[in-house]
Amino acid sequence: MKFIHSFIEQFKNIGRRTLVGLPTIARAQARATVGLLVVVLLAVLVVLVLPRFVFRDNGVSAPGEEQESLLYRHPLTGVAVSEEVEPSQVFAVMVDNHEEAWPPSGVEQAFLVIEVPVEAGIPRMLAFFTQEQVVEEIGPVRSARPYFLDWVAELDAQYVHVGGSNAALDLIASGGTFDMNQYWWGEYFWRANGNRYAPHNVFTSTELLNAFYTLREEAGVAPTRLYDLWTFKDPEPTNAESSLYIDFWSPVYVVDWIYDEKTGRYAREQFNEPHVVESGAQIMADNVAVVITDIEIIDNVGRREIRTTGEGEGYVLQDGVAIEATWKKPSTSERLKFYNRVSGEEIVMNAGTTWIEVVGSFDDIMIQ
Repeated sequence: MKFIHSFIEQFKNIGRRTLVGLPTIARAQARATVGLLVVVLLAVLVVLVLPRFVFRDNGVSAPGEEQESLLYRHPLTGVAVSEEVEPSQVFAVMVDNHEEAWPPSGVEQAFLVIEVPVEAGIPRMLAFFTQEQVVEEIGPVRSARPYFLDWVAELDAQYVHVGGSNAALDLIASGGTFDMNQYWWGEYFWRANGNRYAPHNVFTSTELLNAFYTLREEAGVAPTRLYDLWTFKDPEPTNAESSLYIDFWSPVYVVDWIYDEKTGRYAREQFNEPHVVESGAQIMADNVAVVITDIEIIDNVGRREIRTTGEGEGYVLQDGVAIEATWKKPSTSERLKFYNRVSGEEIVMNAGTTWIEVVGSFDDIMIQ
């Protein structure tokens, strides 16, 4: 306040010295002009300067200061950051969800997970991580399937897996997939001892994924990052209570996503229990999307053919509300996006973690 008062007095003194020697009428006009300028400057000081003194005196950031630190969003998660972040390399890890593989590790830290039924309807997860994340254990890592390659391609991701079906390995061999197969690059994985048994005991980490990426980048075979981005917003928690039930195959693999209005997030349950990872943390999501598409069993082993491109019906659950959606993925390399089925506008995702559940029919899900 003393600063503002001193500034005004100095401005007045300048005005007085300027008025000396002017005719009476000119002096009156000049006084009016100076007075108006004082009012304008005072208003500017009150708006720009005073709030900073008031907030700092109370140990709180001024409104503008806090907003300045949140000018950007992470391009893949939508989380507010203080500096602009360039799109980084994405790691896509094939994670086991067989009951003998429980509990998993690392999936709770993925920014995106796509869950799909494989043989016998047992769900398998494709967990996406950013290059700058630090995740000490991810897994158990399992084998590749051809339909997962299309979701890998849309983010130019490094595909991490242990072997795969013949169809998947043939597609990988034909080029176009930045591949990290444990069969050929075993030094970037490890097998857990104790109560884990093959094939449910292979793990990796972001440190090892980055080491592999650096090796391949130096060899000139790392992909160019040209992927498309979603649009994001901050969560807007409500007292609504929408939840999602998914029946993949048997009661063991029944999944529930239940909205928690206290956190504004969805808590995952599996087999009627909280779905926890190795650390004991329950899996949570800020968005839960459903893709309803064509799934066909193509042999007596139960292998599936899944349509990943084109468009179809689905849902997006966020903020306790279930939005009727249309999913669209024009080609294998283009990004899967969700649109409001009524307005046709792209659905803006909540910043944070997104899970996408892929099913073959409306009969496989129930939204309450």
